Amino acid sequence: MMHGPVTDQDDSTSTAMGNTPLAVLQRALGLCNNIIVVFASIALIAACIILSYSVLGRALFHSPNYWQDEAAVFLLVGATFMTAAYVQSQRGHVSIEAFVGLLSERANRIRLWLVDVASFAFCAFFAWKSWTLAHEAYVDGQVSNSMWSPPLAIPYVLMALGMSLLCIQLLLQIILPLTGGARR
Repeated sequence: MMHGPVTDQDDSTSTAMGNTPLAVLQRALGLCNNIIVVFASIALIAACIILSYSVLGRALFHSPNYWQDEAAVFLLVGATFMTAAYVQSQRGHVSIEAFVGLLSERANRIRLWLVDVASFAFCAFFAWKSWTLAHEAYVDGQVSNSMWSPPLAIPYVLMALGMSLLCIQLLLQIILPLTGGARR
């Protein structure tokens, strides 16, 4: 879902004009996001296959499922959090557009910028807490409470890394309008 009629969203050619480090960071993050989307797609397909195998295995062969549900959840958590920066780069997150038609173009740009700042503050806190949770899970050797007992550091690191990438994307979206670049 795109934000409303803000004219500088359409011009993606001069996104970071005149600001080489910012343009390099934006291109690198875009490349990273595109690679992550491919792996996340594979993870979603793998989760579907694992869950289908689990259902068929229980129904047809009465075999227990010790690892299938947890493996699918780990894959889904990884795919969800790791693709958050890509979704934000496309402005695909849900936004409330009740005021878009009522506000001027400049007011809408300010509104978008303030939303990005508030989102960044929340996501930065979430990323920080995720990294502390991942560190704690790794240091303490925490595992899940199932028979399979995979390390909980795996989903926590995926969550923390995904939120960190989202913070970088939001930071780019905050800085770009301040440097004269076009907002995406």
